[in-house]
Amino acid sequence: MNRRELLLAAAAMPIAVAAGSRATFAQDAQEVAIGVLYSMSGPSAQVGVDAVRAIETAAEIVNGTFDFDLPTARNAGLKGLGNAKVRLVTADHQADPQKGRAEAERLITQEKVVAIIGCYQSAVSATVSGVCERYGIPFLCADSSSPSLQHRKMKFFFRPAAQDEMFSAAMFDFFDAEKKKGKKVDTLALFFEDTIFGVDSSTVQRRLANERGYKLVADIKYRSNTPSLSAEVQQIRAANPDVVMPSTYTTDAINLVKTMGELGYKPKNIVAQASGFSEQVTYDAVGDRLVGAISRASFSLDLAAKRPFIKTVNDMYKARSTRDLNDNSSRELMGFLVLADAIDRAGSKEGEKIRAALAATDIPGERTIMPWARVRFNEEGQNPDASPVLLQYVGGKFVTIFPENVAIAEPIWPMNP
Repeated sequence: MNRRELLLAAAAMPIAVAAGSRATFAQDAQEVAIGVLYSMSGPSAQVGVDAVRAIETAAEIVNGTFDFDLPTARNAGLKGLGNAKVRLVTADHQADPQKGRAEAERLITQEKVVAIIGCYQSAVSATVSGVCERYGIPFLCADSSSPSLQHRKMKFFFRPAAQDEMFSAAMFDFFDAEKKKGKKVDTLALFFEDTIFGVDSSTVQRRLANERGYKLVADIKYRSNTPSLSAEVQQIRAANPDVVMPSTYTTDAINLVKTMGELGYKPKNIVAQASGFSEQVTYDAVGDRLVGAISRASFSLDLAAKRPFIKTVNDMYKARSTRDLNDNSSRELMGFLVLADAIDRAGSKEGEKIRAALAATDIPGERTIMPWARVRFNEEGQNPDASPVLLQYVGGKFVTIFPENVAIAEPIWPMNP
């Protein structure tokens, strides 16, 4: 999708959402305004468009009546607030933390939102959550996975999905399991961008490699959105690792794979920290070179075999976006439902009461679209029961390969025999 198409897609959003991003509306008892803050322009525009579509789908579930067991689905609107409807107020942070700060303040002070959900880029979520903390407004971190976000002693920060310590631990559990099967997994190459996401991810993976006895033969930090990755790919190729472990966003993921192809380098295995390696646009561009690539994830459509309503929800999202739910959009959709459930139980638009309801959340995993054990929050606002999975790109789609209790296929290892 080019820039013109993205702008047209954004323009085609429902009138209430688009207008809400430009004007101040007086709230009444019949609506609850919630801020939706994503990058709707620039390199991450498609991720932002998909995020809004996912949250629109969640809002449809909240505002309508559906015969499946998701939070708020069976009642039309928020029962605790007299069946009030949720209204989305979207804003574009352009992947810029300072723009995110300004937009968060506008959403809170002018649009009078009761909570904000966002923001994909961890650097933006760090800034926006700080604004929310200052104003006493809950911030639902739907998708940013930097571990440091939860370690700031904030009262109003909540993250239902796993963070990169949890995701990386699942990767190394997988490596351990493959070694026990006699597969070669001894040497690793870290490849990570220079933002909070990449740095935090690499810090965890470096520690786990040392603790689990894996050798790092390359440890490469690169500048985000750099035009050339030739030197970095040459360094990885020279190191010849058993596994390349990228922590990159979409533009850099595509650049990395294209550069590998141009230099004739075929990695033995790729096990990615999702982000760019979970986006359909990446596979549309270079999917033929990523057969067998593995990504950590929070979601798999495979789970629909056990919970049929997941297919229904996916179809609702696909009608808006023309694509299936993925690692990011599933977290955004489910995160909004968790937030709406808390507002419903709070029976209030007051930030402190919503915060208390979020802190008291306890949703069984079976009442989500995710493979999580349950949704609850510890004292840092993190859900410790957000169980990750690993997916492998095979036959033009992702299949679940780990852990064994949810896997539907054996992993192909190495990806390039």
